Amino acid sequence: MSVPISYISVILIWSTTPLAIQWSGHDVGFQFGVAARMFIGLIALSLLLRVMKIEFPWHEKARRVYLVSGLTLYVAMSFVYWAAQSIPSGWISVVFGLSPIMTSVMASLILKDARLSGARLSGMVLGFVGLIVVFIEGMTISTAALLGLTAVVISAATQSLGSVLIKQQQPDFHPIAITAGSLVVSLPLFVLNVMLSGGWPESLPLKPALAILYLALLGSAIGFPLYFYLLKKLKPERVAIVTLITPVTALLLGALLNGETISTKVWLGTSLILGGLAIYEYGKYLPHVKKWKIRWLQRPL
Repeated sequence: MSVPISYISVILIWSTTPLAIQWSGHDVGFQFGVAARMFIGLIALSLLLRVMKIEFPWHEKARRVYLVSGLTLYVAMSFVYWAAQSIPSGWISVVFGLSPIMTSVMASLILKDARLSGARLSGMVLGFVGLIVVFIEGMTISTAALLGLTAVVISAATQSLGSVLIKQQQPDFHPIAITAGSLVVSLPLFVLNVMLSGGWPESLPLKPALAILYLALLGSAIGFPLYFYLLKKLKPERVAIVTLITPVTALLLGALLNGETISTKVWLGTSLILGGLAIYEYGKYLPHVKKWKIRWLQRPL
């Protein structure tokens, strides 16, 4: 597949994922929605491993990576699927726009291999100010919306933590194998959630069924390899532009396809978050920007 088509595909998949997450829980429960997605996704990834002849290692290091990836996946997906029942789908993408910043900060703290320039620190502050603005909007809507936003922040932070912890393990095998291994670990936990929450639904309406299938195949089995393909073909700065586009497109799709209202505060918060992310990613290219390095927590963690 060509790079432009892959790039557009990733933008479309990431833009539609929040809405599909919300739809996948309609009439069947969000616990079933996420469990079914992971089950189908694991089957699809297993087929990919076989067709592409990718090794699926099971040595001690691999099992450790799968455990870290699977547990953080379980926590992140549980929180975001629960949150999707109480907040507009577009808000999920807006909050996840902060993931690159969260990941970088955690890498500084845990891996001690990253430094923050003045421009990056400014972008980080601006982004979190935007998040506060969105939280203020959530407070004016309902307690459920505020709790939903909090859950999405926890989900994004957990996903970022998982990325850093996996990097700390320095895996030397294919990312698709890591994804499949994480599902091997997390799937039993998602199934247990379904059983504890009331069991399997008596029927599966078309809308959630299609959403689950879409998330399993495009969101997991296709979207993930495409993203890593872009990382191989393009500079990280160009790939990062995806995170500047998808929050806006996700908000617009939520309004168009799901009748979601986008308030002025949400647009303001989104603009601040994306502006902060842009400064964070590209501030080093701005002229006359004085940069300084900040070391995080010199004492041992």
